[in-house]
Amino acid sequence: MSRFRVIPRAETVLSRQEMYDLIRSPLITEKATAASEHNQVIFRVPLTATKREVKAAVEGLFDVKVEAVNTIRVEGKTKRFRNQLGRRSDYKKAIVTLAEGSRVDVTTGI
Repeated sequence: MSRFRVIPRAETVLSRQEMYDLIRSPLITEKATAASEHNQVIFRVPLTATKREVKAAVEGLFDVKVEAVNTIRVEGKTKRFRNQLGRRSDYKKAIVTLAEGSRVDVTTGI
């Protein structure tokens, strides 16, 4: 008999507007295209977004089943423009793994 009790987590409930605010844009790069072969889609999300919120937003907007969400915080680079130092802004990207049989077509929009 285990000493630990499993507590079910509350499901994240978002309004339609919050879902649209959470999923900013899909990332369409070579790496994202290669990941789509493994049922993965990559989105740009706010820095404050959590994995549960991203999962609820993708399931709500695209009507698909999400298996896992991985997030990466990308630090902005320092770049030089006309001898002036500047800095790109930080952002977060979410790699969403979809269940078998689920597809998201990011080229058509929402």
